[in-house]
Amino acid sequence: MKKLVVFLVLLSAALAGRWLFKPGFFSMHDDLHVSRIYEMDLCFKDRQLPCRWVPDMGYGYGYPLYNFYPPLPYYLGEVFHLLGFGIIGSIKIVFAIAIFLGAYFMFLLASHFWGSWGGLMGAVFYTWVPYHALNVYVRGAMNEFFAIAFFPAIFWAAAEIINKRKKYWPQLALSYAALLLSHNIMAMLFTPLLGVWVIFLLILKKKRFSFKLAKSELNLLLRIILSGLWGGGLAAFFTLPAFLEKKLVHVETMFMGYFNYLAHYVSLKQLFLDRFWGYGASVWGPEDGMSFQLGHLHWILALVTLGLAVYYQYRSRKNKKDESRDKNSLPLVIFCFSLALAITFLTHPRAVFLWKMFPFLEYLQFPWRFLAIATFLLSFLAAGVMSFVSPSKKGLLGCGLIVAVILFNFNYFQPEKVIYISDQEKLFSEKGWHRLQTDAIFDYLPKSAPFPPTAPAPKGVILREEASGNQLETEKFEQGTNWLKFKISIQKDGEIMLPIYHFPGWRGWLDGEEVKLTHEEELGRIIMKVSAGEHQGYLRLTNTPVRSWANLFSLLSWWALLMIMLRPKLWRLIPKN
Repeated sequence: MKKLVVFLVLLSAALAGRWLFKPGFFSMHDDLHVSRIYEMDLCFKDRQLPCRWVPDMGYGYGYPLYNFYPPLPYYLGEVFHLLGFGIIGSIKIVFAIAIFLGAYFMFLLASHFWGSWGGLMGAVFYTWVPYHALNVYVRGAMNEFFAIAFFPAIFWAAAEIINKRKKYWPQLALSYAALLLSHNIMAMLFTPLLGVWVIFLLILKKKRFSFKLAKSELNLLLRIILSGLWGGGLAAFFTLPAFLEKKLVHVETMFMGYFNYLAHYVSLKQLFLDRFWGYGASVWGPEDGMSFQLGHLHWILALVTLGLAVYYQYRSRKNKKDESRDKNSLPLVIFCFSLALAITFLTHPRAVFLWKMFPFLEYLQFPWRFLAIATFLLSFLAAGVMSFVSPSKKGLLGCGLIVAVILFNFNYFQPEKVIYISDQEKLFSEKGWHRLQTDAIFDYLPKSAPFPPTAPAPKGVILREEASGNQLETEKFEQGTNWLKFKISIQKDGEIMLPIYHFPGWRGWLDGEEVKLTHEEELGRIIMKVSAGEHQGYLRLTNTPVRSWANLFSLLSWWALLMIMLRPKLWRLIPKN
């Protein structure tokens, strides 16, 4: 039975991602994935691991994209590219994997609480949430969508640990690390929710309601905290530099103008009633070109689950012999429904006072991003209906609801138009290469550059002051992803400029001896002082102390995971409750 249910879960996911298995590409709002995987491929070929600096963006001056932009989907895409798939094909595979992972993990979570039929229902409803179609086929938000797939995995692993199954430590650590490496904002949103979920389950585990935890429950809480820290260690090579070094780059433009949260609230009609679907932009007011539905069947069934939980709780109290329903169902349903309602409220203009009260919320850019969590909880609640249905009726009702949600949302899960284009045309056409170099040019631009450049970087070494009568000849110039070599002949003492933004970690050598690097004020290009004569120079991006420690933490964390996987007996070192 379980194998059949899993097959149906995967079949539903394949149907939702059907366009990803067809030839061609499709238009999307975030159309930089091809460029990012191409730059990641250059890092792999150059053995720059972990990849931090990309050479072609920033109009050819390069910038530290993957020091700040979550890299996991692009590492995964690069793996498939190395296996022989094209870059466009690799992007579609990553999107498809996210659909399958989200469906399977929701099956695990929902079946843990609602049984096999509940698991199937939860997986299908989570797969067919309109917000997921928005992320894949409209926005093309690969990082955000990949992160959302791990929400149910994290909740499920935490629930299993609280159920005193310590073998799920690695699952929780890996799932949380995947979230951290996929999307900064989703990780920021979900982490507090995880804390609330864990505390709730620990309280629910007690025979009577109390916020005071016994020693055994505190041990379980400690295990989950350690698992979270372990996950943080697995992702530390990225998360620590991304957080501790963000003052080194421009991020202010990410919250200005179009990206200011005040322009992107959602109305009640858009959330609960609209059937509108579009491929346009999010704009001020209710006339958005894209849809922000919670999912009609999702919120209706969540409401039905709440009603049934209240009814059966009332009936069991009236008839104490009635033990047909789990006594924990009502608290669980009320908890999830209340959370979903509160989180949905944060997308509405009436919640602006909370956004002003907590300024860090501006990092979300779009209040409707909370729909990722709200629809996750509503999908889980919709599956709860199955726990209140008699076994003889579960099959008929479950199949009916599954077919209904697929048919109801089927037309959302398709692109606006399919484009038949090769990697070569996408990347190396004049328009494609210009987009790669200049789109989002201010995002993560090093602070050494006050403004982005207006022209491509020169391909070679140049004199800082050509009017001085000095002459420079470049005999050799080579550039990789995080290094540069050159051989020059200069007539007089002077300063040379190199086509790279100055950023902490860049070090330079001239004729084998390390020299001090400075930078110009206009574009932040690296400057080296040189004496008259012939010189060989070398630049390389090295690790700052933050990056070195972050790499070490990750190395130790992955080593520990490998040891646990290879030697399960090590679990005996963990004390029992």
